[in-house]
Amino acid sequence: MSGLLAGAAVISLGGAAGCSSDGGQSPPPPPAVIRVPEDAPTIQQAVDRARPDDQVLVSPGVYRESVRVSRERIVLRGTDRNSVVIDGEFKRGDGVVVTGAGSVVENLTIRNNLFNGLLFTGVTDPNFQGRGGSSGEYQAMDTTRFPAMRGFRASYVTVHNNGLYGIYAFDTRAGLIEHSYASGHADSGFYVGQCDPCDTLLRGNLAEHNAIGAEFTNASAGLQVVGNRFSGNRVGVSMGSDTLEALAPQHGAVFAGNVVTDNADGLSPEQAEGGFGIGLGIGGGVANVVVNNLVTGNPTAGIIVSTANGFKPIDNKATGNSLSGNGVDIAFTGKPDAGASGNCFAGNAATSATPEGLLSGPCPAAAGGTAPTGTGTVPPGVSFHDVPVPGPQPGAPGASGGPAVGDPPLLADPATAPLPSDPKAVPGDAR
Repeated sequence: MSGLLAGAAVISLGGAAGCSSDGGQSPPPPPAVIRVPEDAPTIQQAVDRARPDDQVLVSPGVYRESVRVSRERIVLRGTDRNSVVIDGEFKRGDGVVVTGAGSVVENLTIRNNLFNGLLFTGVTDPNFQGRGGSSGEYQAMDTTRFPAMRGFRASYVTVHNNGLYGIYAFDTRAGLIEHSYASGHADSGFYVGQCDPCDTLLRGNLAEHNAIGAEFTNASAGLQVVGNRFSGNRVGVSMGSDTLEALAPQHGAVFAGNVVTDNADGLSPEQAEGGFGIGLGIGGGVANVVVNNLVTGNPTAGIIVSTANGFKPIDNKATGNSLSGNGVDIAFTGKPDAGASGNCFAGNAATSATPEGLLSGPCPAAAGGTAPTGTGTVPPGVSFHDVPVPGPQPGAPGASGGPAVGDPPLLADPATAPLPSDPKAVPGDAR
């Protein structure tokens, strides 16, 4: 129920197509703008009234509800990113769940949910939406029964202090997640899982104070993570293959032009699978491109490529990256004689590696080293309830960008992503 007011005036919207004077059908009505709370007292009531291409425009307030967007091409937009708040009060499961293809969520804040802040998914049965991928709730997911939802966008969304994921795309395709902020998540701030092809772009996002800044599991061809900042999490980024989701092994993603720094935050939530002080970890991934990233201050490893969950890393390429001040700049622990083949780590600005000689050795790597352990005691972490609330974030410029129809603007050549120079900046942000 909205925390604003009950009993607000409700306007009559839309209507059946009429007949013109010449006996033909009238054109469909133009897209409507349904205002909350002026036209409907809750966001869910407004969404339920909306038809494809309509916009639900939400005024400032704290809305204590969960919202489900099931119709196609609905735009859910706040008038002020920081003061339009969907609050789960630490008792509701998800903040916003979108199963309507081509829909948009933008310019608002989602907080304090037990599971996810914002979920985009092709899984239309709520009984199967559960907690999400790596928690095991999506067991043996049938991608034929639930084909990927095509087309979605999250722009200028703040998600914080949710129990699992912040912005979560699962069983989706052709998406854009941009200029958004995630903190205080007990799993990851951003998550893309179970898509092949994904054809999804993340750009200009900031993740900090999460167990993992961003996680990409069985997220494959056409996934591009370009110009984001992952800093001050327990682990910056995790990418790889897992049997808990369909479409393994993970393959063919691009990670380019990102800032990955200082991921050793002891005051972020502890993740169930452990891990601390890693910038970018690729576990059992295949043919991923890691290029032109700034990776510094991660006390266990800057970039680590390893075997995971029975999947071997094959044909991954890391080149053009600038690494410094990490426990080990680059670590390769896969065993080429056991099938971890074709992995290349040439052309990076780095000073340390395991195994020794990895930076100057042949490409692909001829041998794997031991896993770096970092230094010192790993802090236990805190509850996701207790991570400090973030400050104000920049709002979306201008009017809505419209429904998320069509493919996102993927890079034709990942090497064109600029190498960041400022570790404190979000390199692809439009703020």
